[in-house]
Amino acid sequence: MGIRLTGDDVVTVLDRVKAARGCPQTIRVDKGPEFISKSLDWWAYFNKVTLEFSRLAKPTDNAYIESFNGRVRQECLN
Repeated sequence: MGIRLTGDDVVTVLDRVKAARGCPQTIRVDKGPEFISKSLDWWAYFNKVTLEFSRLAKPTDNAYIESFNGRVRQECLN
């Protein structure tokens, strides 16, 4: 059983990142439910952050994200 993140969870983490390091100009995301949420969309809008969505069925668009997610699962969650 995996851990499910919501858009609100993502916004909470982004607020912590913003406080520590400032806002990024762009965030590249896939089309997972936590990234297509209204809460993340509003956060990005109010913080002037562009959300770049990877194209469906194009794994090369998000190879870095997939690699990072694999490492997080392996090193932190296992």
